[in-house]
Amino acid sequence: MTTATTEPVHLPPGPRAPKALQGLAMLVARHGAFAALARRYGSAFTVNIPVFGQMVVVSSPTDVKELFSSSRDLVGRPTNNLGDVLGSGSTFALDGDELHARRRLLLPPFHGKGMRSYETITEEEVLREIATWPEGREFQTLEPMMRISLNTILRAVFGAAGAELEELRTLMPVAVEFGSKIALMPAAVRRDLGPWSPGGRFAQYRRRMDQLIASLIADARSDPNFEERQDVLTLLLQARYEDGSPISDTHIADELLTLLVAGHETTSAQLSWAIERIRRHPELLERLAAEVDAGGSELRQATISEVQRTRPVLTAALRRTRTRIKLGEWVIPEDTTVMASIQLALAAEGNFPDADVFNPDRFIGAPASPFAFIPFGGGMMRCVGASFATMEMDVALRTMLRELRFEPTNAPGERRHTRGVSIAPGRGGRAVVHRRKTAASTGSQAVSAAERA
Repeated sequence: MTTATTEPVHLPPGPRAPKALQGLAMLVARHGAFAALARRYGSAFTVNIPVFGQMVVVSSPTDVKELFSSSRDLVGRPTNNLGDVLGSGSTFALDGDELHARRRLLLPPFHGKGMRSYETITEEEVLREIATWPEGREFQTLEPMMRISLNTILRAVFGAAGAELEELRTLMPVAVEFGSKIALMPAAVRRDLGPWSPGGRFAQYRRRMDQLIASLIADARSDPNFEERQDVLTLLLQARYEDGSPISDTHIADELLTLLVAGHETTSAQLSWAIERIRRHPELLERLAAEVDAGGSELRQATISEVQRTRPVLTAALRRTRTRIKLGEWVIPEDTTVMASIQLALAAEGNFPDADVFNPDRFIGAPASPFAFIPFGGGMMRCVGASFATMEMDVALRTMLRELRFEPTNAPGERRHTRGVSIAPGRGGRAVVHRRKTAASTGSQAVSAAERA
């Protein structure tokens, strides 16, 4: 258990290279650099990099559990996070009791009957997208997956339709990609210094997004069926804190953008990785198709977990010490960034035997430790939309396997490519597909229904 302490500082070992050189290594080869450090120093080490300064990295289930279970009085939100870009009402900007209260309001919309309607929206968007995919010719799946994820979120979370939906479809990808790239830059870069500065450019995007969200909020409130609506925007408008007060409209706008940023690129990149992985395992492809035809889901869900384990799209969960703490055998000073390395935890041989092998069967009938399998982070700052993202990936993969046959490939695996916040396949998750004749009539009917929606 993490505790406050007055013991002398005792940090894990780490490289002694200059801060700039360590930072360059993380920037150029982040995945390889962390793997090399873990091989040399083990499951805990200390690095010193620009922006974050001295940072302790942990990945053992014991240390991760202690970190994620730490009292809000001891460990809090890190500095230099997406909250600086998304606004003061974003969960990324909240901490302590304020974060706890907000999470209590955000979690209910992603559970219960609302999720069933989100499944329908996801399937409609997948069918709409794959109807345009070429047959017998290799193409990138990342951009199509991004459209599926974006449209699903805009409809299910924002409740968007009509003109607002069309403008958001165009505006959001550009704004999200740009915002994720400047999120970890120094504060001076993010500052609005005019329309030609990075901060000024994002401010222009943000003003227009706020106008569109304000319009969606007004539309929701004036809807005669307001009480029956299941989109997340409406559920947030209806939510109340324990004292009876609502979330302010400004904070709702911040939260909607947070859900988009946290769920759009990450989910689409993970789906693209799923295609990239299963095409390199012909026997698994056959088993997945047979399972879909039989109405099953166990292997597919295990495959999604193994894709998340072997190709995580997020690599770290960060915390900041409020005081000197004892974490495991280490004593960490106040105001220090502590990273639970998602990458290293998911690749650790001690957590997952034969960790280098892509083997979805490891997850069938044998759920992993919640502090070893951490693709969504954990503790108070675990991704609020984790269940939504898991549902979206499952429905999307199920629909694609039902409607399409993916050609296997013996091409080398695609390299990891950093896209601001997320890690995506370097060649876009390339695929070759053919329509499944047994699914053709069902698929075309569903596409027509989706287009009418």
